[in-house]
Amino acid sequence: MGKTGIDMARAVVELLDLPISPEEYYEQAKEEFRNLMPVARLLPGAEKLINHLKYIRIPMAVATSSHRESYELKAGPHRELFKAFSHVVCGGDDPEVRHGKPRPDIFLVCASRFYDKPKPEKCLVFEDSPNGVKAAVAAKMQTVMIPDELVPQELRKEATVVVKCLDQTPLEAFGLPPVE
Repeated sequence: MGKTGIDMARAVVELLDLPISPEEYYEQAKEEFRNLMPVARLLPGAEKLINHLKYIRIPMAVATSSHRESYELKAGPHRELFKAFSHVVCGGDDPEVRHGKPRPDIFLVCASRFYDKPKPEKCLVFEDSPNGVKAAVAAKMQTVMIPDELVPQELRKEATVVVKCLDQTPLEAFGLPPVE
């Protein structure tokens, strides 16, 4: 979660002491990913939040640790909704993203690609992974975490706000109109 594919493969192989190389595991995982991602659902409240932010003209972008191919698979079924984003940074193969999460590179690169190049403290990051939250905090950005229920409480502490559903984000805490 928040790591590049090969880094995640290394972690899984080591953690589970699997009898295959990280590269073999990664190739098998990519095949499974190709089968699962086209039917992936959005996080709860995502569509409502994105449409609200678009309506109030808040510039948005995607910063994912995935490779472009993986991102296209995940976003494909939601193509219309993803038109709300001005740009996408795929940390898995973007040459400007030198280090993966939990380092701040991906968020700093993403912010630099907005037309007005906002200062990090003016950026609000929505993250589901502890490494992503760490990266956003390292970038000096505010974070809303939407953790999986299995993520322990201690790995949620660095987020500015933690929510179960994206459309329940207290946007007014960040100077924005609330989702109606």
